[in-house]
Amino acid sequence: MMGILAAVPALCTSGEGPPADVRIVERPTKICQLTGDVDRETGAPTANRTGERWKLYGTDLGVPFRHRNRTYLLFGDTFGPRGGDAFAWTTDTNPDNGLDLTFRADADSYLPISVPGIAQGAFEVPMAGVSVGGRMYVCHTTDHSRRVTMGRSVLAASDDDGATFRLLYDVSTQHFINVSPVVVGARSWSGLPVARGNALLLFGSGTYRQSDVRLACQPADLIADRTAIRYWAGTRDGKPRWSARERDAEPLFRHPVVGELSVTWNPYLRRWIMLYNSTHPRGIVMRTARAPWGPWSEAQVLFNPWTDGGYGRFMHAGKQAGATDALSDPGRENEWGGEYGPYQFAEFARGRPGESTIYFTMSTWNPYAVVLMRARLAASALPQLREHRNRPDRH
Repeated sequence: MMGILAAVPALCTSGEGPPADVRIVERPTKICQLTGDVDRETGAPTANRTGERWKLYGTDLGVPFRHRNRTYLLFGDTFGPRGGDAFAWTTDTNPDNGLDLTFRADADSYLPISVPGIAQGAFEVPMAGVSVGGRMYVCHTTDHSRRVTMGRSVLAASDDDGATFRLLYDVSTQHFINVSPVVVGARSWSGLPVARGNALLLFGSGTYRQSDVRLACQPADLIADRTAIRYWAGTRDGKPRWSARERDAEPLFRHPVVGELSVTWNPYLRRWIMLYNSTHPRGIVMRTARAPWGPWSEAQVLFNPWTDGGYGRFMHAGKQAGATDALSDPGRENEWGGEYGPYQFAEFARGRPGESTIYFTMSTWNPYAVVLMRARLAASALPQLREHRNRPDRH
């Protein structure tokens, strides 16, 4: 679905932002392949055997969110008899053993997500989910064309745990085409434009893989009201400024390569962690911050497909490079694999003060599959006690 990245190594990091104060203690490793019937690295059957059980032969993304004591995953353009975008859940709590997925399906195959009123073809995918007030909400991209990869994002709601959706409103045609939503306690973060209850933070990117990241906020109980959204418009005298106009939204940092992204609050590191795929530097990069609006650290390469055991192990290297791996999908031997879609499981993060293991999905393009990844991080210095109060509420 998402196209491939240039297959060249890049070990440098971006100088944009203050120096990183979170270091990578253990480089990312693949836990398992979540989709498909055969793990391309080991040759063993996958735990989920998605082709055999649900006729789901290839897919990408795997965006997790919590809803009603389950972890749901949204998958992108799916290869199977029904096409579309697939939808699964798990009740597992220990990702170190992999995740057993159950796909929404009937007796024949998986059932795609259906949002009435929008096109859901190639590059038109569910890219975020959130649970508010017992109701499920999904952000979906649409309006793909030869000129514009993703033209618009919409918000849809479900009262039956994803069996059916209704369209609520257009989220954005500008800076919030891909989004990563996080629910926080409004009083936990001084400076939010929400005084009480829970606030919904939206970290967003615009033009596909040519965008900086921006921030928006609205009262969580007004998620169905687009007019309640306020956009971070920079700081003045050290205080965040907010605007009702999306055109006033300011980048959190300068790095116009962002498409897919995920942002979570890590209670062990007491930092916000942002992951996204990057072309310069090449790989999955990480930034961290102590407040949602930053300052965000410089980019660190969290996963490099050459040096972190991607190519030749679970990602295909093209024949042009003299590769001899057997990882390619049939007929795609000249097509490189590429890493993208690093989506974090906020609820699975574990650790102790100053150290944490994080878990995330990652797509590999060739083979067209989603893998589960793990990495361990450490903070060089914890924030002071006053900043420690700033944390999302638990749900």
